[in-house]
Amino acid sequence: MNLEMIGACARVRGAFGDYARRGLALARVAEAHRDLYQLYTETGAIRAEASGALWYASADAASMPVAGDWVAARIVNAEQAIVEAVLPRQSCFYRRAVGKREERQAIAANVDLLFVVCGLDGDFSPRRIERYLALAADAGVTPVLVLNKADACADVDSRVREVQAISAAQVVALSALVDGAEALRDWLTGNPTVALVGSSGVGKSTIANALLGEARLRTGAVRESDSRGRHTTTHRELLPLPGGGALIDTPGMRELQLWAAAESIDAVFDEIATLAQRCRFGDCSHSGEPGCAVADARAAGLLDEARWQSYSKLQKEARRHEALTEAHAAQEAKRKLKVLMRAQKRIYESRE
Repeated sequence: MNLEMIGACARVRGAFGDYARRGLALARVAEAHRDLYQLYTETGAIRAEASGALWYASADAASMPVAGDWVAARIVNAEQAIVEAVLPRQSCFYRRAVGKREERQAIAANVDLLFVVCGLDGDFSPRRIERYLALAADAGVTPVLVLNKADACADVDSRVREVQAISAAQVVALSALVDGAEALRDWLTGNPTVALVGSSGVGKSTIANALLGEARLRTGAVRESDSRGRHTTTHRELLPLPGGGALIDTPGMRELQLWAAAESIDAVFDEIATLAQRCRFGDCSHSGEPGCAVADARAAGLLDEARWQSYSKLQKEARRHEALTEAHAAQEAKRKLKVLMRAQKRIYESRE
């Protein structure tokens, strides 16, 4: 396999230099299933697992290999390898992991473009698009808004204008079942890595199959009542594109719990962030303070109320995330200090 065709650029080769001198092989993670991986190497696909040293050195589970990562692997035989290190990520998408603990979950790494897919049927939601835009802003990745199922929409132009009103990102309307994904091919020059995200049933797998030129991924129907579908993609997988580049298909995420900073939310709602700069007080919460430019704009009807409510909700999530993360970090530091003190005490006791 030619790794350059799936993104092994000069940056990746440079980061791998020291590992190459140690006799390790450059590889890219195609699939990650807990502690088992499928890798692409120069000699082809191979199964792998993580070394104990990598587990020990990783700060958290999100630092372990994920689809799209470049890794240094020790080849054991023709069918097995050991992942010794994860190369520095150019970008990575994170979301809040499922559960009560404040932990991040890596979705995909080293992505150049994010195709945010939204169906032009009963599942159309600008508010959900805003969440994905915040995800892209936090990762520093360029989003492309893909409005699929144009054949099921009576007024496509109106939907396009509605999306353009909330973002300066490129918007593409298409019908993957009817015309394939030809409208997206202009973004595939230069061997980029593209990730597909969106809810179940929006047609991500259909678009992926069109870009791959074969029915590689399973597709499914949606319910007529609400245009929602089942998860046909059950895991994240990196697939080489025929003309160069790579595609990462992801399972549908109906509830995207953000792992993003407040600044990323401001980047998506730039008109509100600009208004906030005119507030009398720098720490204005826009909830009744005198001289609030945001409140004045809402009262004058200059700020879309649905847009404001979405911004307010996402900012609350971001602040909650930041507060819980700081508390968790402090608790973890305290735990590590206790472990260190107990270890030192045992050392002193053993000398007596």
